[in-house]
Amino acid sequence: MHANKTSPANEKDGHDISVDMYPFIRKYKDGSIERFLHSPFVLASPDQGGNRGVATRDVVVDKATGVSVRLFLPSRAAETAGRNRLPLVLYVHGGSFCTESAFGRTYHPYATSLAGSAGALVVSVEYRLAPEFPIPAAYDDAWAALQWAASSSDPWLASYADPARTFLAGDSAGGNIVYHTAVRASHEVNDDMMDIAGLIMVHPYFWGAKRLPSELAWTDDCEGASATAVFPPYGVDRLWPFVTAGQAGNNDPRIDPPASEVSLACSRVLIAVAGKDTLRDRGLDLAARMRDHDAPWPWMTPGRREVTVVESEGEDHGFHLYSPLRATSKRLMGSIVEFINQQPNSSPANPMVFGVPTTPFKDVFGYGMAMKSWSKRSSMATSFKIGRVGPSNKISVRLPMPTARVETTGVGGITCRRGGRTSLGRLPHHLS
Repeated sequence: MHANKTSPANEKDGHDISVDMYPFIRKYKDGSIERFLHSPFVLASPDQGGNRGVATRDVVVDKATGVSVRLFLPSRAAETAGRNRLPLVLYVHGGSFCTESAFGRTYHPYATSLAGSAGALVVSVEYRLAPEFPIPAAYDDAWAALQWAASSSDPWLASYADPARTFLAGDSAGGNIVYHTAVRASHEVNDDMMDIAGLIMVHPYFWGAKRLPSELAWTDDCEGASATAVFPPYGVDRLWPFVTAGQAGNNDPRIDPPASEVSLACSRVLIAVAGKDTLRDRGLDLAARMRDHDAPWPWMTPGRREVTVVESEGEDHGFHLYSPLRATSKRLMGSIVEFINQQPNSSPANPMVFGVPTTPFKDVFGYGMAMKSWSKRSSMATSFKIGRVGPSNKISVRLPMPTARVETTGVGGITCRRGGRTSLGRLPHHLS
């Protein structure tokens, strides 16, 4: 079974480094790889009682590549057996295409919480990581996992999953991967491929050669600034060439999708952005372009695209994974759960209370408390920077917080949910 491993630390100095993407990964001149951002391995278990009411099991999807998935089956599956099938969520983890794991201490609890809260059968993909397996390996692995899920060959899928309610979901790099999986699915509609009911992208990784305002807010002269953020643009500029083995730059359509492709990416879409995230405006831009292009899938009613944007003010990239007990994290989880269980083309029960789900997420599975306890023991900083050179470089950067205004148009447009407060207005002029 394929499992993404972290290379052991090497006793090397800065002169031995070939590519430095700290705190994610370093590549040394001798070809060795050292990963820094990772979480401890968690065993799967069919015992629901041992995993907060959710049974888990690992399955090899492709023996040739070693790509595998971890299935998360909530206890309510047994309660509804023979009557109601569960939504199926194919989840792809983040980690800049080069770190993290579906089997790790970060994403195993998150998928457990998602499965239990949404009442969904979650299939979390363990894809191959760059630079050992450059892009498009991750895209191919996600596609293989979707094809495997569509076959319903697994007994859990055959017994409990509703293929008509299949969602693609992912965060950061995983958001980019599921976007491309949805686009590919639109080209390969056949009797063997399931319909995609919705696409969920949380803080998705998209980029480009031309800066957007949330990226222009950064400057190179930031020494002594009090705020830090996960992704300063000078670091993000280096990421895509690194994970594509130098075969692509930041004008690559895989990270800067053309309008013709955006129109293919699903009928119902939820995009979550964070107010302090450098990637914020990439998500807002994608949402605006999806709003303007109807998705011409064969089973869709023309003009019925629904785009929901959830903006978490005052938060940065991936905050919900490490601080799930925050109010903003709970609202984000609640919005995702509501999106999965909401009927297509139906408006929320109270459309004027944006950002407050009908049924707010509760930490009934103990995920939040578990992560809170683990994060205290983790060596990973709560705020870190990508792209610095060497451990002695103390570059600190500040990202101002401009007030982003958003449009709310309901069905066929964008429903925007911001921080639990009602916010009605227009999209920023650069996204209109």
